[in-house]
Amino acid sequence: MSTAMPDGPVSRYVPGSGEEARHVLVVIVNNKPGVLNRVSSLMRSRNFNIESLTVGHTERPEISRMTLTLRGDDFAVEQVGKQLYRLIDVLKVQDLSADRRIEHELALLKVRATNSTRTEIIKIVELYRGRVVDVAQDSVIVEASGTVAEIDALVALLGGFGIREMVRTGSVVMGRGSGVVERREG
Repeated sequence: MSTAMPDGPVSRYVPGSGEEARHVLVVIVNNKPGVLNRVSSLMRSRNFNIESLTVGHTERPEISRMTLTLRGDDFAVEQVGKQLYRLIDVLKVQDLSADRRIEHELALLKVRATNSTRTEIIKIVELYRGRVVDVAQDSVIVEASGTVAEIDALVALLGGFGIREMVRTGSVVMGRGSGVVERREG
């Protein structure tokens, strides 16, 4: 009696849906040298590409708040969140992806402008609640903040004029309501 071996590798069950989704992680850390490197190294070693990363100190200068956006399976992101807790100086990790939240980013765009297009550019920027922060003979620099979708839409509209340079901060998020992301004690 012989049993045939299946062709190719044997598939095995891996927990999680397998569907990648966008996740927004808030990581509260001690504001010390090397913490950002350890967090990003963990993400790299787990094969996550960080789409955006913002870091700044909180109302307490010794504590910083990181906001990471990445794509991954729910289970894999949950596991990397647990692994983040093992890092020295990580105080709290929370995935705000499913929560009601305010999510904004800031963008600066240097847009080609002529005397004939400058007025149209300014009207578009005002429509998106942005503002012109610098005017040169052949360009304007625009500052805009809003949701990722709002910034993407503004970039698409201004792209027709020619974007010479652009910088975006990445997302910053805060949960709606009175709840807060607090550091764990202990």
